Amino acid sequence: MSEFAIPAPDGQRVLKSPNISFEFFPPKTEEMERSLWDTINRLAPLAPNFVSVTYGAGGSTRERTHSTIARILAETRLTPAAHLTCVGASRGEIDEIVDRYHDIGVRHIVALRGDPATGIGTAYVGHPDGYKTSADLVAGIKKRHPDIEVSVSAYPEKHPEALDFDADIDRLKAKVDAGAARAITQVFFDNDLYFRYLDRVRARGIEIPIVPGIMPMHNFKQARNFVTRAGTTVPDWLAEKFEGLDDDAETRKLVAATVAAGQVQKLAKHGVDTFHFYTMNRADLVLAICHLLGIRPKSAAKAA
Repeated sequence: MSEFAIPAPDGQRVLKSPNISFEFFPPKTEEMERSLWDTINRLAPLAPNFVSVTYGAGGSTRERTHSTIARILAETRLTPAAHLTCVGASRGEIDEIVDRYHDIGVRHIVALRGDPATGIGTAYVGHPDGYKTSADLVAGIKKRHPDIEVSVSAYPEKHPEALDFDADIDRLKAKVDAGAARAITQVFFDNDLYFRYLDRVRARGIEIPIVPGIMPMHNFKQARNFVTRAGTTVPDWLAEKFEGLDDDAETRKLVAATVAAGQVQKLAKHGVDTFHFYTMNRADLVLAICHLLGIRPKSAAKAA
């Protein structure tokens, strides 16, 4: 793995090795499963810190998430992180899921409140006997299994439901106080948003890593619809780069890789050395971006 040259406060340059992680979603069909495992096998030699597997709205992919995590543990050398939400389940049910993960060797959970079961933009209604917030979920996991590392979410443009940034950072502080070890950000495309958010977070005494979440835009129109519903701003300059490419998938891929690599390189120049890639279960753009960043295969995973 290569090293980034990062400016130190005194103007000298310090070499730091970049850390990367990848996010996948559980497959719904046999064809999607084959595609996912092709992606995993292609990305595994980059030796990510961990790979996370998402958890569908309302716990809709609970068993598929578990089986994907179990297979990663059994067939690769990767470290899996299981997503878990509060939606649609009692405390007892969620505690049982955590116990099952612990039993098969999972030691990293991404703890989220989760989107409303009725869809983004609708009112969130928690399970009457469930964990009420992501901070409650973090505390429950750590109380039950202190050896499980917990990651949480962070929002450079604040969570869509938060009244303001102060309220949003209060939520993050509660998650940290409950035992969260790192936060992974929602997708953003303007690096200034990330650095302003980081200043706010550090000013509150929150010292855990705030890992930028990077999404290569494989299909710009589809991705824009997805991320804007979750509160991410898509700048005009970014939309302009994809103009006229609706029917040109190959050029879109080249543009997407260049844009994402440029974003990561600019973050690195300002001292960021850890990145989480939302892969959308595709290896091509992530491989290209990592290659442009000088990240090379480190070791091969077991054959799946």
